[in-house]
Amino acid sequence: MDELLSTYLDALTFERNLSKNTVKAYREDLQEYAAWSAREGIDPLNPSKRGVRMYLAYLDQAGYTRRTTNRRLSALKGFFGWACARGSVEADPVSSLHGPKSEKHLPKVIPPAEMEQALLVHGQLAQGCKDPLQRALELRDQAVLEMMYACGARISEASSLILDNVDLKAGQLRLFGKGAKERIVPIHELACSALSRYLAEGREVLEGSSSGSWVFLSRRGLRYSEDAIRQMFKCTLGLAGLDGIYTPHDLRHTFATDVLAGGADLRSVQEMLGHASLSTTQIYTHLTPERLQEAKRLAHPRG
Repeated sequence: MDELLSTYLDALTFERNLSKNTVKAYREDLQEYAAWSAREGIDPLNPSKRGVRMYLAYLDQAGYTRRTTNRRLSALKGFFGWACARGSVEADPVSSLHGPKSEKHLPKVIPPAEMEQALLVHGQLAQGCKDPLQRALELRDQAVLEMMYACGARISEASSLILDNVDLKAGQLRLFGKGAKERIVPIHELACSALSRYLAEGREVLEGSSSGSWVFLSRRGLRYSEDAIRQMFKCTLGLAGLDGIYTPHDLRHTFATDVLAGGADLRSVQEMLGHASLSTTQIYTHLTPERLQEAKRLAHPRG
């Protein structure tokens, strides 16, 4: 199991170009399944359908959420589908199984007034800061937040952004999302201004011999990591006097909801977010009922 799992994870990394975090999640889920199989005396590579159902029942009894159970079942389906196709296992015992119906949760959106408060924090701190290093950090954080809210970038996309993929004259960025899927997204003038100021006045202060071409750098001149951005966002909320229930990913939800409410069509938002399916984007329509009512009024022959 260990050897086959290692080969599968390499295939996810090098053939399917999945992110490190996604591959890590697959590894943890499949290792948990292997550990359970060992405890139950079940061959992890040749379980019966009943054996897999026992595993799903165990997850339910252990108090795992439906979402977690479905994620682990999805990991098993991916692994056994791959292993069966290459002849490493005799049969696929999970392809016909279905997990519990997931509970649907609407995305969390940051209200406009609170969004404005959060975006003011680092710009104001930079204005009164005399220490070059601290000022560079404030300019960086202002640019990160403005950029993420301006285009709905994932935190991984912000962390991995490189200089060659920033075109401030055209007001656009080239981002690489899940599966290294490329997309070009426009950003508004405020985000361009924050990025331009950081690149001109802040990045060179942070830059070191090993900085490479990363746009956003840490105080040591390395790539600004996803964990560091999460911590920064948490601190930003505190400095803005806001409840710490929001995450950087909520900037993405807020972007999508705000541009839909402002009149953007669903297909355009799908392209900007990099969603493979329009159904994934449609969840944001539940957050903008006024926009739907207006669209119906304008499009329906009877208003």
